[in-house]
Amino acid sequence: MSYHVKAITREEHLAFVTARPSVSHMQVPSWGDVKPDWRAESLGWFDGGGGLVGVGLVLLRPLPKLKRYLAYLPEGPVIDWAAADLERWLEPMLAYLKRRGAFSVKMGPPVVTRRWSAEAVKAAIADPQAGRLRDVAATAHEPQALDIADRLRRLGWQQTEPGGEDGFAAGQPRYVFQVSFAGRTLEEIQRDFNQQWRRNIKKAEKAGVTVVQGGYEDLPVFYDLYAETAERDRFIPRPLAYFQRMWTVLRAEDENRMRLYLAQHEGGILAAATMLTVGEHVWYSYGASTSRKREVQPNNAIQWRMMCDAHELGAGVYDFRGITDTLDEGNHLLGLLRFKAGTGGQAVEYLGEWDYPLNKVLHKALDVYMSRR
Repeated sequence: MSYHVKAITREEHLAFVTARPSVSHMQVPSWGDVKPDWRAESLGWFDGGGGLVGVGLVLLRPLPKLKRYLAYLPEGPVIDWAAADLERWLEPMLAYLKRRGAFSVKMGPPVVTRRWSAEAVKAAIADPQAGRLRDVAATAHEPQALDIADRLRRLGWQQTEPGGEDGFAAGQPRYVFQVSFAGRTLEEIQRDFNQQWRRNIKKAEKAGVTVVQGGYEDLPVFYDLYAETAERDRFIPRPLAYFQRMWTVLRAEDENRMRLYLAQHEGGILAAATMLTVGEHVWYSYGASTSRKREVQPNNAIQWRMMCDAHELGAGVYDFRGITDTLDEGNHLLGLLRFKAGTGGQAVEYLGEWDYPLNKVLHKALDVYMSRR
C-alpha cells in the first residue's frame, strides 16, 4: 500500500524538518519565498495511521500561456531513500503533482554515491592523466546509492547528466566539498588543514584582519564585492534584491538560518560570505572578495571564523557547496577546488538530479528550450 501525499502547512513542514539532524536548506518552507518566480508548496507523506512520515518543498514553474507546471524538488524530497519499496514514496507524489498540472517533475535525491579524501583530490589535480574527478578512483563508495539509481531507472526516472565545461550540472551541484565536524574539536579540525591554510589564518591575524557578523544593512557592501567577484570569475551575478529577500525570509523562519560575515582590514571590507544552517548541517553559501590586499588572506580568515561559529552551533558537517570535477589546469575553477581541498575535508558526489516526464511532448519541448538558452 502506498503512502498518501497531500499539501501540508508550513508549520507541519517546519516541525518535521526541525526534528531531523540534516535536511537541505532548499527543503525548508522559507526557501520557497526566496524563489518568487516559482509557486511553492509543502507536501506531506502520510502512512496508514495518518502519521506524517516525509515532507518535500516543491517549486512549481508555470509554462507561458499554459496552466501546466514544471515541478522541482531541489535536494529533496525528505523521505526514506533507503526504503526497498521506493515506489510507495514516489508514485503518490507523481500522481499528486500530475493532478496539480505538472508536466514534468525534477528532484535531487540527497543520496551520496562516492567520496574522495583531500589527499585523493590533491593527487588527482597533480596527475596530468586525470581529466575529471568522476573518473578518478574514489576513497569510499556508497553501494546502496547504485541500487537506488537502478530502482529510479526502473520506475521511469531519467538521470540528468552532469554537463557544462566547468563540470557543474544545470540545477544543484552534484559535486560538493565537505568537512566533517562530528565528534571533533576545533583543534582537531584545524590539524587537518594543509600548511598553507594554517599559515594564512595566522597571517591574517597578524595583519589585523577582523571578521564580524553583518546585518541587512551590510548586504549592499557584500553585493559590491560579489559583483566584483562575478566579473573576475566569469559568472552572472544574482541581483541585490535576491540576497535581501533571502535574508528577510530565511531569518524570519530561524534567526540562524542565514548569517553574513565581513572580513575587515584597516577600515575597509576585503571579503564577505553568507552562511546557511539547518539542524547540524552548515553551508558556506555565497562568497565575495576584492582583488585588493589579497596578501592579508581575508578569505581564509572569514572561512575559519565561519567554521568556528558553525562548530559552536553544533554542526556535524561544514559544507563548502559546489566544486568543479574538471581537473584541467586551464580551468579557472580549479583554484577554488584547491582552496577547499586545503581544509582536509572530502569531495562528495551526490546521486544528481532526476526527471520524470508526465507529459513527454511538453517535457521534450522544455529540454529543447533549455538546450538553446
